[in-house]
Amino acid sequence: MSLEQTIAQMQQQMSDMQREITRLNDAAEVRKLHHKYGYFIDHCRYDETVDLFDEEEGEVYFLNGVYKGRAGITRLYCDWFRNMFTRGVNGPIPGFLLDHFLSQDIVDISEGGNTAWVRARCIMMAGYHESVENLVPEMPRSCWEGGIHENTYIKKDGVWKIKTLNYNMLWQADYAKGWGASDVHLLPLTKTYPEDPSGPDYLRDAIPPTWPNTRHVPYHYKHPVNGKDVPYGE
Repeated sequence: MSLEQTIAQMQQQMSDMQREITRLNDAAEVRKLHHKYGYFIDHCRYDETVDLFDEEEGEVYFLNGVYKGRAGITRLYCDWFRNMFTRGVNGPIPGFLLDHFLSQDIVDISEGGNTAWVRARCIMMAGYHESVENLVPEMPRSCWEGGIHENTYIKKDGVWKIKTLNYNMLWQADYAKGWGASDVHLLPLTKTYPEDPSGPDYLRDAIPPTWPNTRHVPYHYKHPVNGKDVPYGE
């Protein structure tokens, strides 16, 4: 191999290494963004949560509703969640627990490096201590929730933001009864904004099934060994 060929090979290797380092750094930043989202909603920091989303393309899929743009996302987190859980307080209140355990995160970065996808599990413990008023009567005083995130992230001007937060609530359970004797307490949405001041921009055609029904949340990735799409609903 000539000197010129050796130099060209080394330059290619360095270029490949730089792309891989950038991809790994992007994956780390997206993973941190996902977990920081979890910490913010743990502590009812809803203003800070809204700021994690892209102002133009951000959207949230929650239950059977879709909240679009900064206005829609603000309605969900600030007008609905904050008013319901903390009576308008942007931050934790005494006697209220809302801990989200985000785990099993799988992060994939697009070839161009400006889009990312995350699949992750969420297990949540929530409720009010017996010493304080239960501000959400339809919610058990102590309860569990489990779901799957299939989110999309976007990088603009070097900053990663949430583009689509697709949270699929799969089950809820009264802590005292356990999941073997509980149904979900969070029911499908029936009204949109502005009829419901904190409602979604539109409702999805189908209501996602929840416990005791089971469902498959489609994967954003193919099978890692055979390269095939994983069949939906099987």
